[in-house]
Amino acid sequence: MKAAIYREYRGTVAIESLPDPEPTPDGVVLRVEANGVCRSDWHGWVGHDPDIVLPHVPGHEIAGVVEEVGRDVTRWRPGDRVSVPFIAGCGRCMPCRAGDQQVCDRQFQPGFHGWGGFAERVGLRQADLTLAALPDHVDFVTAASLGCRFATSFRAVQAQGRVTAGDWVAIHGCGGVGLAAVMIARALGANAVAVDIRAEALTMALELGAVATVNAAESADVAEEVREITGGGAHASLDALGHPDTCFNSVACLRKRGRHVQVGLMTGDHRSARVPMDRVIAWELEMVGSHGLQAHEYDRMLRMVESGFVDPGRLVTQTVSLEEGVDILTGMDDYTVLGVAVIDRF
Repeated sequence: MKAAIYREYRGTVAIESLPDPEPTPDGVVLRVEANGVCRSDWHGWVGHDPDIVLPHVPGHEIAGVVEEVGRDVTRWRPGDRVSVPFIAGCGRCMPCRAGDQQVCDRQFQPGFHGWGGFAERVGLRQADLTLAALPDHVDFVTAASLGCRFATSFRAVQAQGRVTAGDWVAIHGCGGVGLAAVMIARALGANAVAVDIRAEALTMALELGAVATVNAAESADVAEEVREITGGGAHASLDALGHPDTCFNSVACLRKRGRHVQVGLMTGDHRSARVPMDRVIAWELEMVGSHGLQAHEYDRMLRMVESGFVDPGRLVTQTVSLEEGVDILTGMDDYTVLGVAVIDRF
C-alpha cells in the first residue's frame, strides 16, 4: 500500500510502498477513502506523544470501506461504509463497562498507538465496539471531519459543557475543533463568541454562526472583552487550542458558576497552565476535560447532521492528495491552516 511514514521525530515524512495490514481477530482492515489532517498528528510528529513507536504512519481522522474482517467480528462485512472514532476502547475495563470508552484504560488510537490513515489501508482493533456506520448520504470527506474534531467538539459542547439554548459560549481558538464548536453551539440555540488571533478564522466563525468575535492579537484583555459582550461572562467556555493563554482566558471569561472545558491538547512545555484559581473557588467555577466521543454516541451526533442542524462539510476548506497532506502536517508550526484539510486522493 502507499503510505506516508516518518522514522524520527520532526524527520522527513516519506511516501513509500509498505506492506498491507492484516486484520486482528477482533479487527478489520479499512480501505481509507478520506483522512483529516489534524494538529494532533503534528503533536505526534514533533514527539509530544510517548505512545508513538517509530517508524510511524500518522492519521486518526479516518473514513472508509471495510475490506477484510477478523474471525471474531460480527457487526461488519466487506463493503460497509464506516467512520472511525479516534479512540477504540477495550470493552473490558471499568470506564468501558460504564459506557465511557473515550477514557478507556487500555485504549487504542489509530495514528498514535498504531499506524493510521495517511495510507491506502489501515488496520483497526475492537471493530464491533468502536466503529460507527456511515449513512449513505454522508460522504467520506465529511465523515473524516467527524472522527476527531467534530466529534470531540460535540461531546465538549453538549455533554461536558452542558450548553443549552440561550447560553453564552466562548470558544478560544478557531481551528477545526473551535469552528465545529461554534456550529454545534449555534445548533443548540446558544450564543457563540469566537476568539482567535487570525482575522480570517474569525470571519469563518461568523459565517458558521458566531454572534460576536474577539481578535486576541488586538485585544488588551480578552477575558474582559468576552465578559462585556456576554453581559457578565460566558456560561461555558472552551479552550479549543491548548495553550496557557487560551486556557487562562477561557477560565477568566466565565460568569459565576460557569463551566470551562479543556479540549485542546496541553503538551510539551504547555502541560501545566496558570489559571485564576482564586476565582474558580470564589465563583464556584467548573473545570473539566473533554477527550473524544464514544462510538455509541455517534448516532446522536449523526442525527443532528442528518436533520440539517449542522453541516460538518462546511468545515472542510480543502481536499488534498496524500503528498499535499504531508506538507500541511509538517507545516503546522505556524498555525496557518484554516478550517479542516482532508486527504481524499492516495
